[in-house]
Amino acid sequence: QVQLVESGGGLVQPGGSLRLSCAASGSIFSIFNMGWYRQAPGKQRELVSFITRGDITNYVDSVKGRFTISRDNAKNTVYLQMNSLKPEDTAVYYCNADIMTSNQYSNSRNNYWGQGTQVTVSS
Repeated sequence: QVQLVESGGGLVQPGGSLRLSCAASGSIFSIFNMGWYRQAPGKQRELVSFITRGDITNYVDSVKGRFTISRDNAKNTVYLQMNSLKPEDTAVYYCNADIMTSNQYSNSRNNYWGQGTQVTVSS
């Protein structure tokens, strides 16, 4: 069984910064893409950023230049550094990862979600 555990959310004033972390654990053989999604009240979940195993990154236009995604493959962890936060960044942020697990019988590749962490940007 694989778990993704997020941390780092909270309340911050406009212009402030937060760093989200997401650690994967379990019978992990390999992790492919890792990413962050967010969902604001009344809105659909949207992809914020993702990073490949080879460190190729992608960002939604609204966060380019403000957010930076990174990963530590040795720790099975992905990070999202969020700077110059705006009220419109307020949402629940979800970690997502494409993971291959392994047991004595076979390997299996699936997509996993974290439980979400609240980010609120308000004065």
